[in-house]
Amino acid sequence: MDAADAIVRVENVVKDFRPSFGLRSRRVLHGISFDVQDGEIFGFVGPNGAGKTTTLKVLMGLIRASQGHATILGCDVRETAFRQHVGFLPENPYFYDYLTGREILSFYAKLSGVASRAREGRVSELLDWVGLSAAADARLRTYSKGMLQRVGIAQALVHEPKVVFLDEPMSGLDPIGRKEIRDLILRLRDEGKTVFMCTHILPDVEMLCDRVAIIVEGRVRHAGATDAFLGEGEPEADLVLAAVPADLPAQLEELYAASLRGHGDRLELRVREKFVQDVLQATLGAGGHVVSVTPHRTSLESIFLHAVEESSRC
Repeated sequence: MDAADAIVRVENVVKDFRPSFGLRSRRVLHGISFDVQDGEIFGFVGPNGAGKTTTLKVLMGLIRASQGHATILGCDVRETAFRQHVGFLPENPYFYDYLTGREILSFYAKLSGVASRAREGRVSELLDWVGLSAAADARLRTYSKGMLQRVGIAQALVHEPKVVFLDEPMSGLDPIGRKEIRDLILRLRDEGKTVFMCTHILPDVEMLCDRVAIIVEGRVRHAGATDAFLGEGEPEADLVLAAVPADLPAQLEELYAASLRGHGDRLELRVREKFVQDVLQATLGAGGHVVSVTPHRTSLESIFLHAVEESSRC
């Protein structure tokens, strides 16, 4: 599938806000473009205030773009009929906490047009699917944050959408809750859903997403396959050396452009992979010891921080 056939397509979208009458408008989105392919988990990543939620509101038709064009399932986001195929979990969903899990999902099923004869079965299926069957008849005020997030995902799925939008689905969760939500998102992909996930929790993006776009100050700085991001640049390795002679670190830094840190006679360094053998020979020849050699994997965090720093210099 090419960009023209993408499930979600955003082309040169600009969004301006005017704080109040008489004041100059402020540009929040500066002509952003990206696409989301069928059956993938797409991560939309950026720091707070970067424009993630504004972009999501444009896609959901909650606000209109000042310029540009966006489509979901081939339909302009300003249309309404296609939304029966879209599920949405906002960043801070509000639920009536005096209702039970079963009652709130029945409410959303009715609101979404699920036929009355199918409603009870669909709700029971979803409660089991998100692991809430045992708590189905407990009031939502007794639910943990993780349980409420699972209710939020269930309500986004109640009408069996083709594409699901999740805004900060891991926000405020402990490690157990994050794992539960990660497992649910992976299951969505296994079920054939397309998932668009806004987040600033980078380890979750590395673990979950097939492709990612990084937005900083309203501009998309990087977009593409997650594996391609993490494979960018020349391969490097991390070395730990011991019994290092005092003059060796300066030599390694000068000859091999090694990045150094250490205490006493123990040295940790990062060097390009092609220089590893030379560094090892120099270390052993000087009477030092090699503790470990580990291939260095570029993290999404380093790419993200570079994008933020690059933006601050512009």
